[in-house]
This record gives sequence, C-alpha cells and structure tokens, in this order.
Amino acid sequence: MMNIASPPQTQAASAATTTPAIRAESLTVERGPRTVLRGLTFAVPRGQITGLLGPSGCGKSTLMRSVVGTQAKVTGTLDVLDHPAGTPALRSRIGYVTQDPSVYDDLTVRQNLEYFAAVLAPGRGTAAARRHEDVTRAIADVDLTAHADALAGNLSGGQRSRVSLAVALLGTPELLVLDEPTVGLDPVLRRDLWNLFHAIAADRGTTILVSSHVMDEAERCHRLLLMREGEILADDTPDALRTRTASETVEAAFLHLVDEANAR
Repeated sequence: MMNIASPPQTQAASAATTTPAIRAESLTVERGPRTVLRGLTFAVPRGQITGLLGPSGCGKSTLMRSVVGTQAKVTGTLDVLDHPAGTPALRSRIGYVTQDPSVYDDLTVRQNLEYFAAVLAPGRGTAAARRHEDVTRAIADVDLTAHADALAGNLSGGQRSRVSLAVALLGTPELLVLDEPTVGLDPVLRRDLWNLFHAIAADRGTTILVSSHVMDEAERCHRLLLMREGEILADDTPDALRTRTASETVEAAFLHLVDEANAR
C-alpha cells in the first residue's frame, strides 16, 4: 500500500479564480506529412487531476511532450504555469513520467534518486541536506522504502515505474505530467497509485495531467479531455459528460461522442 491515504475527490473549485495550469489555443503538431494534433484549444485547471483519455495513437503522448517542451514542430499557443511551454524556468516546476521507466539499472533506487536530485538542484551543505530529505520523502511516497537499496535492474516492472514516479516527485513539482503510468500494473498497484495521485493533488495542490487508454480510470479524474485522431472530442467533468450523453459510464459517453462525430 502507498503510505499517503486517498482523500475524498473534493479538490475542484479553488482553481476557478486563477489562471489555468495549462492553456492551449489552436495547438497543432505536424510530423512529416501527418498532422498529429489538430488545432487543440483547452485549459487544464490548477490543483486537479485532469485525465487525457483516448485510444492508442490518438496523440496523447505528443500532447504531453508539447506540454513539457520536448516536442518539435509545435504551432499555436501553449502556456504552462504562466510561461510558454519549454521555457527553461519551468524545468524545476514540472515532473514528467514517460511510458518507459527512466532509471539506471546498475544503480540502487536511492542512488537513482540522488543522481536526479543532484541534477535538478546541485549544491552542497544545506542544499545537499535538502536533497537527501527530498529523496527519502519521494521514496516513501511511492512505497519503496523497503527497496531503497535494491538495484533498479532487479525490480519488477511495477516497481521500476514507481522509481520513475519518485524521480518526478523530487522537489515537489507544481505540475505532474504522467504518460500512461499504470499500463501493465496489477489492479492493487493501480488503485494505490491513483490514491497517491489524489493525495498529491489534495494535500500539495499539485496539478496532474495523466493519460490513459483505460476508460475506467476516467472515473477517477476531476476533469477529462477525451481525444480521438488528434482532436479533442470533449473537455468536461465525468458527471457532466455522462449527463450530456445520457450514458451510465464515461466509456459509453466516449462512444456516443465518437458516433456523433462520425455522423457529421
């Protein structure tokens, strides 16, 4: 079990009076002859979990790379934490977890985090002591304290994913961008990670943008961006989407919206 309890999903309204964590207008990404993202306009509120959902290949990862500033050939407007995406000042304010765990197999869990912490905030004395505290906290956050001295190469796939998440949590980022962090994980670990996401959003005010192609995870989000073929079909809360489409589940609502789009 993760050691941060899951709070009620009530972290919703406080961001309404502030600028969004992410704001996009006419966001377009081209890759060769193909347009991957097609003029997206949306906003991600602060302090909430926004789910980016859609089938594989619909552009979710491209959108996330655009948000963290690593995607080429981006046009339109994309502001992140009140700065243009990719601004150097954002590097320490954003935690990013890719689909493939980004860890060194020949280092222990703690050594991996100490390395990334030193890269993020180099220094000695007080700074070094603070890094050590951040590393210990991040390891505890993802429930890997018992494996802190184990080589990353000897961990299970789920544990390696948690190391990557711990790296993203170093320095308590204001925005977490998580690209399908629960793929391939067992139901218990998936539940524990979602409990952790809610605790981080509620207790620390962190904004979380998390992608998934598993529609039942949509029910765990405060807000949803539903994507298909490089476009956004809907930007709303799960309850509003179900009500709007007279559907019992978000998956049914998504299919309803797809049918609507195909009928135009």
